[in-house]
Amino acid sequence: MKRILAPLIFGLAGIAILLWLGFWQLDRLAWKEGVLAEIEARIGGSPEPLPVLVDPEAQRYQPVVLDGVIGDEVLRVLVSQKVVGAGYRLISAFDTGGRRVLLDRGFVPVAEGEAGYPGGPAQVTGNLHWPDDRNSSTPENDIAGNTWFSRDIGAMAEALQTEPLLVVAREVNPGDARIDPLPVDTSGIPNDHLQYAITWFSLALVWAVMTGALIWRQRSAKERHET
Repeated sequence: MKRILAPLIFGLAGIAILLWLGFWQLDRLAWKEGVLAEIEARIGGSPEPLPVLVDPEAQRYQPVVLDGVIGDEVLRVLVSQKVVGAGYRLISAFDTGGRRVLLDRGFVPVAEGEAGYPGGPAQVTGNLHWPDDRNSSTPENDIAGNTWFSRDIGAMAEALQTEPLLVVAREVNPGDARIDPLPVDTSGIPNDHLQYAITWFSLALVWAVMTGALIWRQRSAKERHET
């Protein structure tokens, strides 16, 4: 009994810790799903005018409706879309008559990126957004060549002489049929807690099997020694 007591205690302790981590991830999953539901509800809420005072945390995804003029100048952000492949997000200035902000008009395939996309009077329904496109492997923007690798709001606002405020279009009326709007959604927000939970529970099962195998080997060795 003494020979198996230590591995039994060690095994049970390891299983308990791994199970606790798995259930903790399930709690995190429920929390994250609640957060995503709140974001989805906010994205699809009633449109509001542009805020006078800007608060990126409180106003992220805030729906807005704007009347004004889309500028003719276009900044091209290199992105990739499933099925379609590489292309550009087109960013232009949008002038409401009293405010001048950035407008993410949507996506065009890379082969059509060099075409002209003139603006004009329009009504835009969309969402405020402060995207976090840049990571450690993102190249620096080629501003001179008009190839951007992230939506760097400050630099884009300087290039187009707008406020550092981005509206991502959900609908533009009248729109350009060549541009496919890419409205904000929750698809880019990671939610891997279920996979983590499965991993911890799987490790707990493996730990239990290994503990059982170790105890069985020790008991078998003891029986052979006694005989």
